[in-house]
Amino acid sequence: MSTYMEKKGAVVRKWYVVDAAGKPLGKTAVIVADLLRGKGKVTYTPHADCGDNVIVINAAKAVLTGNKMEDKYYRTHSGWVGGLKETKYRILMQEKPELAMRVAVKGMMPRNTVSKDSLKRLHVYAGDTHEHQAQKPELVK
Repeated sequence: MSTYMEKKGAVVRKWYVVDAAGKPLGKTAVIVADLLRGKGKVTYTPHADCGDNVIVINAAKAVLTGNKMEDKYYRTHSGWVGGLKETKYRILMQEKPELAMRVAVKGMMPRNTVSKDSLKRLHVYAGDTHEHQAQKPELVK
């Protein structure tokens, strides 16, 4: 008996829409990360990029539970001395909700080159409209 290994050229990618309105940011990010990696497929292969395309809508309406809006920070560093920049998630969710969702999904992915390619297939929108109607995406509940 042999184990099936998915080839890069044989991957059939579908399109999915995930609505983040009223759902916790982290739980939505877990669903999106699993779809991007293809973990729900029978042909899942850990070392191959066999995931699907994912569209996240209503990222601005995602919620953070507890005191995370005030206690949690988004941090970036320029690499220079004193180059640390901190932004509270309350401000980040008001100004750039797409970035907050993208950072959450990236944190759920493994740190390798397959994830780098998978994150290119993530499309995040703050509102409820997107420009991928031609791909006929399926709604994930």
